[in-house]
Amino acid sequence: MLTFITALILFSCVLLVLVILAQNAKGGGLTSQFGGSGATHLIGVKKTGDLLERLTWGFAVAIMVLSLSTNFISKNTSSGGSTILEKASEQAAPSQPQNQELPGTGNADSAR
Repeated sequence: MLTFITALILFSCVLLVLVILAQNAKGGGLTSQFGGSGATHLIGVKKTGDLLERLTWGFAVAIMVLSLSTNFISKNTSSGGSTILEKASEQAAPSQPQNQELPGTGNADSAR
């Protein structure tokens, strides 16, 4: 399921890039690319701009929703925590004697 949602995110990203590239910052965009006035009479400049703007917002919202859904899905499919942390907590730290001196590290003043 996570792989499917990731594929949908990638597909939406590619479509979002294509829709943004079809737009023109000055308003010409798609209508000027495919024949200029012919496309203007067929679809209309205002309607083409509205459609591309709605598609842009739609793909952006879809990417956000799908990204958030992967967070919820990945939490449900995990085994409840990190296995590395579980293994680390299982291993007890070796206990060290508190008042034991190492050989050769005795106090030099007390030896005299």
